[in-house]
Amino acid sequence: MKFSGRVLRPLPSVAFLIHCLFRALSWMPLPVLHALGWLLGWLSFALSGRYRQRLFANAAQAGFSRQVALASVGEAGKLVAELPRLWLGRPVPVSWTGAEHIEAAHARGEGVLFLTPHLGCFEVTAQSYAKRFGHANPMTVLFRPARQVWLRDLVAGARQRPGLFAAPTTLAGVKQLIKALKAGQAVGLLPDQVPPEGQGVWAPFFDREAYTMTLSARLAQAGRVQILLSWGERLAGGRGYRVHVRPFDLLNGGALAQDPAESAAQINRAMEALVRECPTQYLWSYNRYKSPVRAAPGSS
Repeated sequence: MKFSGRVLRPLPSVAFLIHCLFRALSWMPLPVLHALGWLLGWLSFALSGRYRQRLFANAAQAGFSRQVALASVGEAGKLVAELPRLWLGRPVPVSWTGAEHIEAAHARGEGVLFLTPHLGCFEVTAQSYAKRFGHANPMTVLFRPARQVWLRDLVAGARQRPGLFAAPTTLAGVKQLIKALKAGQAVGLLPDQVPPEGQGVWAPFFDREAYTMTLSARLAQAGRVQILLSWGERLAGGRGYRVHVRPFDLLNGGALAQDPAESAAQINRAMEALVRECPTQYLWSYNRYKSPVRAAPGSS
C-alpha cells in the first residue's frame, strides 16, 4: 500500500507485541519484577473502587484486618509481574518443605492430587514439581483457557514443559486428569476457583457460603490417590520461593468424605488453614463468592 509516495506496512499484531514484552521482562531479575509488580498492584488498587471493595470485604469476612488486606495489594501485583520470568525466563530459586510426602506417595505407587488455593505463587508449585519429580511422575494441571486468543497461545506454550502437562476445563480435560491419577502420576488444581453452574455445591468458606467445585473429591476417588495440599510462598526481596506441602488427612483430621457437600466443606477448611499460614499473600481480590447463573445458595 502506498500513500504520498511512501509504503505503509501493517502494524505488528497485539499478540506479537505482548509476546515481545513478555520476552523482554523474562530476562529481568526477580527483585526488579517484584518491585514493578508492587507498583502495579497499588496502581490497580488506586484506580478500581470495585477492586478495593472486594479486597476489604473478603479479608474482613475471613477475620483479617485492613492491614493484612493492604499488605496483600503489592503481593497481588507481584503475582502478575513474575509471570514472564516463570513462563519464559531462567529457573528461579526454589526450596521445599514437606517434599518427603510426595516421595512417600510415589514410593507406594499412588497418584498424587495437589490442592492449591489462590495463595502466594501457585504457578511455581507445578513448575517446581515438574523439575524435581516430573521425569518419573509427570504432573497434569487443570487450567481455564484465556478468552483472548493471543494470551491463550502464550499461556499454553508456557505451561507445557517436560514433566508438566495442561488439561482444559472440559470433559476431555477431566478424563485426562483421571487417567493421570490412575497411572500413578500427579494432578494439580485450585479448588477455591469458582466452578461453572452444575459443577459445584454450596459450602462454607470462611463462614460464608461459596459455590465450591466437586471435581476435587471426584478426582480423589479415582483409584489409589494421596491428597496433598501445597502452596508457593513468595520470599521477600525477590529471593525466590518456598513450596510447602501438607498431607490433607493430617490437616483435616481424617479422610475425605464421600458426600459431595461434606467433602467440599472439608476442602474449604483445608484451604482456609493454608491461607492462615500467610494471609498477606492470598488473592483477596478474587471473586470467591460469586454465584453462577441460576445457582442459588443452598442448592447443589
